[in-house]
Amino acid sequence: MDITGLDKWHFELTESACNELLGLVLDGRKRATSSSVYSFKAEGQEIPNEGDMSVITDWNGEPKCVIRTSKVHVLPFRSITFDLARLEGEDDSLESWRRNHEKFFSAEGLELGYEFSEDMDVVFEEFEVVEIL
Repeated sequence: MDITGLDKWHFELTESACNELLGLVLDGRKRATSSSVYSFKAEGQEIPNEGDMSVITDWNGEPKCVIRTSKVHVLPFRSITFDLARLEGEDDSLESWRRNHEKFFSAEGLELGYEFSEDMDVVFEEFEVVEIL
């Protein structure tokens, strides 16, 4: 598959977390991801749409797989249910998902200039792996 022109991105703010989440995608356990609306604005990117394809890389920027966005939800952090959260393949309870994502969004907020709030909008993106590279 020609990946020229596709958006390329990686998970998380640290190498170990990035590569751990990438492993969950490659194993088929992670089928969704959540991002702050602020991160899209700060990076000048548009929120993904159903049918969009992108490349997930490892921490070093090496392409590892191509995904297709299957569904996009934009909703307040507090409104994310466990039915959605479990699609991320990272946590075994909603409480754990909230705790881990509050920590992530708080750290990201320090870098991008926003403050975490349970009312902040989150882009929850469901996806399918189209090709492993």
